Amino acid sequence: MQAMSTLNLIEGSVEQKRMEVKKYFLDSFDTYESLFSCLKSDDAFYQRPEKLRHPLIFYFGHTATFFINKLILSKAINERINPRFESLFAIGVDEMSWDDLNDKNYDWPTVNEVRSYRQQVRTLMCDLIDTIPFAMPINWESPMWPIVMGIEHERIHLETSSVLIRQLSLSHVDTSQSWPRCHSSITDVSAIPKNEMITVSAGNVSANKTWDNEYYGWDNEYGNLDERVNEFKASRFLVSNGEFLDFINDGGYQNAQFWEEEGNKWRLYTKAEHPIFWRRTDSGYLYRSMTDEFPLPLDWPVDVNYHEAKAFCNYKSEKSGELTRLPTENEWLRLRDEAGLTQAVYSDGFNIALHKFASSEPVNVNKTGEFFDVVGNVWQWTETPIYPYDGFKVHPLYDDFTTPTYDNKHNLIKGGSWVSTGNEAMKDSRYAFRRHFFQHAGFRYVQGESVIQVNDLDYESDTQVSQYSEFHYGDEYYGVENFAKASAEFCIRAMENRKSVKALDLGCAVGRSTFELAKHFDHVDGVDFSARFIKTAFSMQERGEVRYNLIEEGELTSFKSRKLAAMGLEGTVEKVSFSQGDACNLKPHLTGYDLIFMGNLIDRVYSPRKVLADMSERLNPGGLLIVASPFTWLEEYTERSEWLGGYKDENGETLSSTEALEQALSPNLTRVSAPQEIAFVIRETKRKYQHTLSEFNVFEKRK
Repeated sequence: MQAMSTLNLIEGSVEQKRMEVKKYFLDSFDTYESLFSCLKSDDAFYQRPEKLRHPLIFYFGHTATFFINKLILSKAINERINPRFESLFAIGVDEMSWDDLNDKNYDWPTVNEVRSYRQQVRTLMCDLIDTIPFAMPINWESPMWPIVMGIEHERIHLETSSVLIRQLSLSHVDTSQSWPRCHSSITDVSAIPKNEMITVSAGNVSANKTWDNEYYGWDNEYGNLDERVNEFKASRFLVSNGEFLDFINDGGYQNAQFWEEEGNKWRLYTKAEHPIFWRRTDSGYLYRSMTDEFPLPLDWPVDVNYHEAKAFCNYKSEKSGELTRLPTENEWLRLRDEAGLTQAVYSDGFNIALHKFASSEPVNVNKTGEFFDVVGNVWQWTETPIYPYDGFKVHPLYDDFTTPTYDNKHNLIKGGSWVSTGNEAMKDSRYAFRRHFFQHAGFRYVQGESVIQVNDLDYESDTQVSQYSEFHYGDEYYGVENFAKASAEFCIRAMENRKSVKALDLGCAVGRSTFELAKHFDHVDGVDFSARFIKTAFSMQERGEVRYNLIEEGELTSFKSRKLAAMGLEGTVEKVSFSQGDACNLKPHLTGYDLIFMGNLIDRVYSPRKVLADMSERLNPGGLLIVASPFTWLEEYTERSEWLGGYKDENGETLSSTEALEQALSPNLTRVSAPQEIAFVIRETKRKYQHTLSEFNVFEKRK
């Protein structure tokens, strides 16, 4: 099986590109389904090979729902195929702290139901690709961009799902002729390829992908990097199983001095004694490929997480007397350039993109310049936590692809593996994972005098998130009280003498109102569509502090630190739960509320009436729905036909949003009091502020 290479998005005619995109989509969709054919039975779909991941049925459905959710968001389609699936399979892929992995919250469908759903998505996508109007080139603003985004997204999950299958018990896995492993290996210790250090000369590295680049890119690839890299030495080969075996035989997993503090905690918690894809037997180690187990191939690259790779380097330093470590991202780029690897898309000549095997192969096969496996075989861990290049900006359709990983906890991996396809198999690729995460990833080591500088990203530099952090947790301006606090106090007053056990803060942004509501309620769920906002809310819950930069003028900023304790809210952290979610399609378990508060949200969703109808169902009888909004309707967020008032009706009569809101809720809810306005101020810069009035409307669900 050989996967198609990523598409050139600027060359050719519209009809030619339409055919190419369709072929690329089908190649991705079919390859992904073929991967799941390696599972022996439907029972395997419901196994959780990794406790920090959902069962495999989630990933089988997730990539299909991604297409629909992004196309709804981009307004390319108006109707969902299966709202339940498109909520159930939407969120919970990366092991971010707010991911919901509670099995009690999920009623997984049958495998055949998901297969049927995928077939419906396949048909819709083919029809859409055949008919959607677009012009060349395909760029961020193109109607075709979210389609290509969905394809590249599925190719990422092709790889991550293959790792989960590799972690499944072999009793759940079948070998497949479509996924053949390499059968060339050695088990003789004396025949292990001997590693040696090769000098990489000093030089400049650059990564300056522009927004009109001919190939698809994820947000973190764009921007500007121009750096000087000092001379260093790098290992000719990736570290093989045989070379890593020395570390194990010398007691490396038992010796705490080789492990960094974070890695030592991981080692003690997991009680690891060898790489996860090895199994110790009386006659030696066995090695687990994706669908098979066999004697340890000593000349294949070892598969480890960052902690294990780092511990090996520390062990190597002690043994050799030379400071040995992992390369930085810039050093890896310099090594790649020194090896003469210049092509934008990696294809033939490497064990990558399924061009060779559905497994690794020996480390001394794929030579580029003086080095082997500069790309392919397995990913290569670096010392560098992922960070944004200068000029970074978020794609509005996928704001949570990279920004949640700018936390100094996700290290970059480079080069791709045997199953890295599409965008993953490219010169500009930048992917990062938690340091304890397992991927088809190994490493090479370097020796050099360069000081490793970890990017200090323990503060929020995203402009919008910084503004909202100040809006929620910062100073008051022009005598206008803090809006999040005032909103919560309004809600609490409205709940007087009412049952107040559970509340939902829908559109919670960075979370201040959620914490404030928890002073009165036993439990409050804070939900927002933006992962950037939820990340900040969770950081405040987890650490009791958020840090951010505020724009003063131009490029000048000021640093701010805000603590929950200073607001008297430290006692609420155990009573709140934050999660990412689409207000138009929330997960089923978010229900049974005595209060639902929607703060400045209703004019920012694509279907206000759908949200209101859904909230009516999720509210307990006698509970309150409080909708606060300035009613600033914009087609950027809500199609004109979906506006809740703010226009003249078919009779030429003015329909205000207040009236339309009451009409929409009248089947199940009754107005409690007259609307009330509360002012708020958002600071943009030192001298520019937004002053707005939000109208609060209170409705009670009939008993």
